[in-house]
Amino acid sequence: MLRRALDRLFAAAGHAAAACVLLIFVLMIVQSVGRGVGWRVGGINDIVSWLCAASAFLAMAHAFKHGDFVRVTLLLERLDEGARRALETAALLVAAASTAYLAWWAASFAYDSYAFKEMAGGLVVIPIWIPQLSFVAGALLLLLAVLDELWLVLTGRKPTYVRLVEERHARGDFSEDM
Repeated sequence: MLRRALDRLFAAAGHAAAACVLLIFVLMIVQSVGRGVGWRVGGINDIVSWLCAASAFLAMAHAFKHGDFVRVTLLLERLDEGARRALETAALLVAAASTAYLAWWAASFAYDSYAFKEMAGGLVVIPIWIPQLSFVAGALLLLLAVLDELWLVLTGRKPTYVRLVEERHARGDFSEDM
C-alpha cells in the first residue's frame, strides 16, 4: 500500500512537471499572439521563468525513479552482485546526504523569503516564496525518492531505476539511452 502511494506521488510530481511545460507552451503562444494584437504581455516572462523552474524541480523524483538521471553503469555492470550492491548503497548514501542538504537549503531559502516578505522583482509582483515552493517540493520529493531506493537496496531488492531500465530494454526500447 505504501509502495503504491509513493509511486502515485512520484507520478503526480511528473504529471505536475508536464503540466508546467504545457502551461509554458500556452503562455508563449498567448504572448506571441498578444504582442501582435497590442496586449500588454510583459509579465508572462516572469510566470514562464517560474514554470521552467517548477517543471525542472518537480520532475526530478520521477526522472530519478525511472532511471533517467545520468548514471555511470560501465563499472557496476562488470561487478558481482555483492560489490554492485555495496557501490549502489554507497552512491545512494551520498545522494541521500546531498539531497537532504538541498532540501534543507531550499526550505530555508524559501522560509527566509517568507520571513523577510521578499517580493518578486519583475513585472508580476508576488511574494517570491510562492514560486520557490516548487523548488522545496521538488527537493523534498527527490530526497524521498532517494531514501526509498536506498531502502530497497538495503533490504536486498533491485533499485526501481535499474528494474525499469531493464524492462524498457527488454521491450527493445533504448530511446532514453541516447
